[in-house]
Amino acid sequence: MTQDTFSITYTAVHPGTDKTDIVFCGDTDSHAFADAYAPGKSAEPRLFVTDETVASLPLLKDFTAAFTQEPPRAGKTYLSGNDALLVLGAGEPHKTVESVLAIIRAALENNLQRSSVFTGIGGGVVCDMTAFAASLFKRGARLELVPTTLLAMVDAAVGGKTGCDFEAYKNMIGTFYPAARLRMYSEFIPLLPESEYRSGLAETVKTGLLYAPKLFDILERQKDAVMRRDTDVVRQLIKRCVIAKANIVEKDLTEKGLRMQLNFGHTFAHALETCAGLGTVSHGDAVGWGMARALDLSHRLGLCSAEYRDEVCAVLASYGWETAPVHSALSGSGRTAAQTAAALIEAMKKDKKNTPGAIRCILQRDMNSTVVQEAAEADIAAVLGA
Repeated sequence: MTQDTFSITYTAVHPGTDKTDIVFCGDTDSHAFADAYAPGKSAEPRLFVTDETVASLPLLKDFTAAFTQEPPRAGKTYLSGNDALLVLGAGEPHKTVESVLAIIRAALENNLQRSSVFTGIGGGVVCDMTAFAASLFKRGARLELVPTTLLAMVDAAVGGKTGCDFEAYKNMIGTFYPAARLRMYSEFIPLLPESEYRSGLAETVKTGLLYAPKLFDILERQKDAVMRRDTDVVRQLIKRCVIAKANIVEKDLTEKGLRMQLNFGHTFAHALETCAGLGTVSHGDAVGWGMARALDLSHRLGLCSAEYRDEVCAVLASYGWETAPVHSALSGSGRTAAQTAAALIEAMKKDKKNTPGAIRCILQRDMNSTVVQEAAEADIAAVLGA
């Protein structure tokens, strides 16, 4: 039996924008922020998306007042002229398909078009979901992001990864869809709870280890200034991280190779978040622990020296991140160390970087010397305390 074959050749799918303009905004206040996003400034209807926590921040007071005189509540959409403000529930438990659909529903109900702008104002959860919804709405609407956490500024909002969690697994559904504009307001940083600030710092450590020794040096030698959120130091951290990540994303938007390095520590971290229950351990705390486990695995496989591993782990510990093989979030589960390791490995098998039948890990030989390598389950179990 013969078969005829006919092929269609496609150009690469356009990611929604040709470039991302990143604006490092100077000193601002509630009035200046509201003026930048004042309703009625655009002939096109716009959809602003935030969460209940961000909507209550003093820096957004004048902005939200243009939509409602009452405290904004989760699950509500507020109108002002032809613009809409959707307020979602805050935190990882709300990073769901249902929340993404709520954004799309609000866009439909307020007559947005493909030429309309979705603007996400919030941390990584809001930025990821707003971007995902924009990428899906009528096959791609315009997108802008205003990250309000350190984590979102240095990592989540930069580079076009979008998505939401699915069942117990982190960021299992998503697209690559960069924002046309990012606006960085460092004035949000002093407003962050300590745990949220530390969560973002973990990603700055990661970036320093991967690409920016000067950044790591600041984190190691100027810890007091970092922890008191010195304005100049924080702005320097943000800018160095953004530039470093932008250089990688320009070369590999859809994570075919080089961009995988940005997941250093994340294979372990996402597994921890899954096994502990999404939202139980902050993403940054999970990444801090995950980097320690990745370095331990790097040493076990003969890639890096004990001295390098120990130096980095000492810095991680100094910021309060756990570095022991078994994270405290799992130590009281009633499972043995071997059972805990087995559960983490099963979660790691769902990682998006994997090839069939193998777990890929991001490992290091030294600072600025990173490899993507398959690792045997026995070696992974060993650095998980089994």
